[in-house]
Amino acid sequence: MIRLVECVPNFSEGRRKEVLDQILAEITSVPAVTMLDYEMDPDHNRAVVTFVCPPEDAVEACFRGIKKASELIDLRTHKGEHPRMGATDVCPFVPISGVKESEAIELANKLGKRVGEELNIPVFL
Repeated sequence: MIRLVECVPNFSEGRRKEVLDQILAEITSVPAVTMLDYEMDPDHNRAVVTFVCPPEDAVEACFRGIKKASELIDLRTHKGEHPRMGATDVCPFVPISGVKESEAIELANKLGKRVGEELNIPVFL
């Protein structure tokens, strides 16, 4: 059985495709990632990205996207209709195939720990 988790990070960037393209490039630099979709909303100035990968690659792919977003998105100048918590607002893990909900929760905890420790970005789980 193929084990897959869906990751749906939301970034506070819905107007500058060149910025989102750099974030997507970081995510897809993890070879096991399959990008399914992304949507940019200029009114909300937010992008929703959807990709799948094996659970063992999910934290790395999300971390790379979050790191790049933190380098490129400045919330001090950000304007948009959608409330924002950070350059990356949310990053859910959805069990798809052969992955239990408890494993998805563990992925979220691992990602949160890594983002907090390596990027010094506060994380709410």
